[in-house]
Amino acid sequence: MTVLSVLDLSPIVEGSNASQSLANSLDLARHAERLGYRRYWLAEHHNMPGIASAATSVVIAHVAGGTRTIRVGAGGIMLPNHSPLVIAEQFGTLNALHPGRIDLGLGRAPGTDMATARALRRNLDAGADNFPQDVVELMGYFQPAEDGQRIRAVPGEGEKVPIWILGSSLYGAQLAAMLGLPYAFASHFAPAELDHALEIYRSRFQPSEQLDKPYVMLGLNVFAASSDAEARLLFTSLQQAFVNLRTGRPGRLPPPVEGYERDLDPMARTMLGQALSCAVVGSPETVRQGIEAFVGRTGADELMVTAQIFDHAARVRSFEILADAHKSLSEAA
Repeated sequence: MTVLSVLDLSPIVEGSNASQSLANSLDLARHAERLGYRRYWLAEHHNMPGIASAATSVVIAHVAGGTRTIRVGAGGIMLPNHSPLVIAEQFGTLNALHPGRIDLGLGRAPGTDMATARALRRNLDAGADNFPQDVVELMGYFQPAEDGQRIRAVPGEGEKVPIWILGSSLYGAQLAAMLGLPYAFASHFAPAELDHALEIYRSRFQPSEQLDKPYVMLGLNVFAASSDAEARLLFTSLQQAFVNLRTGRPGRLPPPVEGYERDLDPMARTMLGQALSCAVVGSPETVRQGIEAFVGRTGADELMVTAQIFDHAARVRSFEILADAHKSLSEAA
């Protein structure tokens, strides 16, 4: 049965703050470890009032230091915002502190608006167009140093940190296939090119030192509760946040609202239906059927599950319900 992992945006909810969000992330990671999830990834976003994981490497250290066995990583580091050497040093350090538990997912998008990207990079010429070269350079820093090598990542060299390519279009699929790297697709918010990207990645994959055959991880929103109605109510927090973001009003994660989708204008309802189509929302049985159908359609090797739920206890419970549904499917298989 497909492996389950967690993607955490460390949401800052209305009425709370970043300190509480980061404490919640560690608490959820400990639950995920106990429940058998394989990975716990955090995402890099900037200038977002509702996301506390901007300093992604620091938050990974926080979570890895408070857990024991679960893999912890970046889903992902937006490489155009950083020099490859700096990321090699950061993740080399993380892997030295937590050997064999660190993953590095790399994305090509800025993870923010262009004004903020300019503040991060200072030089926009060294951006997304250089992404393939930057990935190869970064991979080189994790190799054992050669005689006479002038620039070395210390820590970093020889650390063998697994690298993933993230994407929401065909570009990442082609690059991951060419480099022989595992591929993570952001179907949880940008599912339009999912099927085409999977076909390209799998058909063009070239084996590498890291990976001998294609390996796909797909983002999936899962909102699980005791009933379908309760789960749909929880889901309205993400729906509100998404509409706010797409209309230029990003903010903290709002509380659920009864009947939110019913009162939306048709354009917003269509946008949500497209962007959040890869979502499983419902009771334990609805969730079991939903993930079985999604895996059956896509052939995903791993699901990277995210749940932007306002109430932390409800969020933890959602991941518990999903773990039980996954166990049921595994036993049936």
